Amino acid sequence: MKRLLLATLLGLALFSGPSVRAQEEPKYTRTEDVIYGRKFGTALTLDVFEPEKKNGAAIFFMVSGGFFSDHKSINPGFYKPLLDHGYTVFAVVHGSQPRFIIPEIEEDIHRAIRFVRHNASRWGVDANKFGITGSSAGGYLSLTIGTQGKPGKSDAKDTIDRESSAVQAVACFYPPTDFLNWSKPDEDWMDFERTRQFEPAFGPKSKTRESRQELGKEISPIYFVTSNMPPTLVMQGDADTLVPIYQAQIFEKKCKEAVAPFKLIVKPGANHGWAGMDKDMAVFADWFDEHLRGIKAKE
Repeated sequence: MKRLLLATLLGLALFSGPSVRAQEEPKYTRTEDVIYGRKFGTALTLDVFEPEKKNGAAIFFMVSGGFFSDHKSINPGFYKPLLDHGYTVFAVVHGSQPRFIIPEIEEDIHRAIRFVRHNASRWGVDANKFGITGSSAGGYLSLTIGTQGKPGKSDAKDTIDRESSAVQAVACFYPPTDFLNWSKPDEDWMDFERTRQFEPAFGPKSKTRESRQELGKEISPIYFVTSNMPPTLVMQGDADTLVPIYQAQIFEKKCKEAVAPFKLIVKPGANHGWAGMDKDMAVFADWFDEHLRGIKAKE
């Protein structure tokens, strides 16, 4: 039963990118299983992809679907546009549900960014030029960092935890943005049939509507939008049956109200994942070029 659940999670929500023919793969150096932290005796790891010609900036790719994460889902071919543009890509694997719940998973991502920032010279990246990307749950984690990246604790015993977890640009695919207003106002995620299967990721607060209201405000990126958030791009299909287009629309509205830098690209007829997403990563690469490197794409 547990295997069936994980298979369902991966099938519905994890889209690491389509397969890419070997001759199309970019040239890079891959360092696997770099330990960025530990919890409960378990190592938290990331893989590093260094292109032949580095541009000095870093992109964090959230390896996450249904808040489940593993190394088998890392697809270097999907990062080709980023590597072609010279970005060093950090594919972050986090603690998975049901063992860990969303607030705990979020802490893994904060830790990964702090770890890379602390060791930026190791990979030849600028600690002030960090971008983040992902799809579905990975998109959610990207928005979470975009809206809630924060300074470290100056008195932390571990010097890595003294670093900031903020990023300077965000670009992601079909992210959940507001768990309390899912496909329409006042509909929480447990009211929406297709998202109930992910209940273990939300922990004990998912059990009652009252506690879900509390949790939803704690974890939904929409409640943390400010004018100071980094430039953020969301690409979303308008036929998505898992994360409705409504999620992107209300986030866009909130950003306009807050005068926050945000852009929404709608893919007509696209569901939760579509053919050619690896090509759409080129749009993300251009976005990162503009907001991390000051290079605007040609019209």
